[in-house]
Formats: sequence, structure tokens, C-alpha cells
Amino acid sequence: MSKSYTGGCACGAIRYEVADQPLFQNHCQCRDCQHKSGTGHGSYMTFPSKDAVTVTGQVSRWDFVADNGNVKTRRFCPRCGSPVYMTFSERPELFTIHAASLDDPARFRPQVVTYHARGHAWDTLDPALMTFDKMPGA
Repeated sequence: MSKSYTGGCACGAIRYEVADQPLFQNHCQCRDCQHKSGTGHGSYMTFPSKDAVTVTGQVSRWDFVADNGNVKTRRFCPRCGSPVYMTFSERPELFTIHAASLDDPARFRPQVVTYHARGHAWDTLDPALMTFDKMPGA
């Protein structure tokens, strides 16, 4: 098995360890990710099972309805405000981290760009990546 993925918030109050390999790695240019990041996209790694995840520290949460009608829950640090991870009502087994929260962000290897249709010309991403106007399968 490969080395676990570790990371947390900017101030260190929240830490996670994922003892699994990601299913999906993407940049997302949806409007929600733009608002959350304060820039043109968010970058994520999604893992297949919360059972392989350990989280320490107190997290705050914000639930909202995604484009597909399902609830997404963002988890962030109440102290420094850093976004750390997300969960999804329609796929409760999944665990998605914000790539920049990794201790070693170089381990993030984006595969696709989602919600590319909502991207801005000034938010230039790797043109070699496959793009989708929505989330694949949505």
C-alpha cells in the first residue's frame, strides 16, 4: 500500500490521514467552488471510503444544495477558516479533501476539469486535461 495522504487546516487545529488511494482528482470551476476559493476554481481529491480516514480536531460545517439537488457538506476550521474536506448526501461513503490542504500538495494529480463551462478566461488550467461542462455522470 502506498503512503497515506495527510494534511489539515492552515493553523493545524484540524488534521486528517487517509489510508487509501484517490478515486478522482479534479479542478472544479463551478460557481460554488469559485466562491469558496476566492478564485476561479477548487482542486480536490476524492477517496472511496470514509472508513479509511481519521480526522482530529473540531470542524465547522456548512450544508448547501448542489446543482444536482443533493446536499454537499463543506467542513472547515472554525479558528483559521481553511476549507479542509467535503462529504455528499447522495454518496455518504466518499471523502473529498481540498488539494491545498495536503501536507504534500505535489501528490495532487488532476485528471479532469469539471464545470468548465462556468470557468473564466483568466483562470487558465492545464489545457491537456479533459474538460466537462458538469460533473461526469451528472
